[in-house]
Amino acid sequence: MATRPISPEDHERITATIRAAEARTDGEIYCVMAHASDGYLFPAAFMATAGVLIVSLAVGYGLEAWWLSIRLPHFVIAQLLALACVLALLWALPGLRIHLVPKRMRYQAAHANAIKQFLARNVHRTAARTGVLVFVSIAERYAEVVADSGIDAKVGQHVWDGVVRDLTAHAGDDRLADGFVKAIETVGAVLAEHFPVTSGDANELDDHLVEI
Repeated sequence: MATRPISPEDHERITATIRAAEARTDGEIYCVMAHASDGYLFPAAFMATAGVLIVSLAVGYGLEAWWLSIRLPHFVIAQLLALACVLALLWALPGLRIHLVPKRMRYQAAHANAIKQFLARNVHRTAARTGVLVFVSIAERYAEVVADSGIDAKVGQHVWDGVVRDLTAHAGDDRLADGFVKAIETVGAVLAEHFPVTSGDANELDDHLVEI
């Protein structure tokens, strides 16, 4: 997914797109970009420990096959030293951790973060329950659209799946800002169709991209 930072100009462009989209609807659009959704220290440490144990057992069987012997205390000490080195590496280089974590676990962490942001940013507390969160987590290469109950009753999941596909495609080309702009425009069009702007509509959420 994208590695290029979102520039101040991109932030302004995204803000302008949100305001233009919300001018046509009573709905609210909120955007969050997380650099990572978890530190993954403990799951990575678990996977590393399992890997060290498996490798050490393979080495032990190999030594046995070659008629070589090693005293059990020395073998255990070697295991512990290898594990200590791997854990120290994971502690010193956090970027390595996610590569030891299964994709399913990464997506679960990113999804949990999306729901957390949806609630923490009060996207679920708009007057007509018409808030939409556009969420991206860079490290996990994950995107999601979370819509409140007022919208889910009228808009099928396949619509949001299409938004996510376009957003991840743009991000894969290192054009994440363009992806957010496109996603906001699409979400805005959906909201305008089902919840057109009415007199007295108030802006209930901030109109900018939040980076965490």
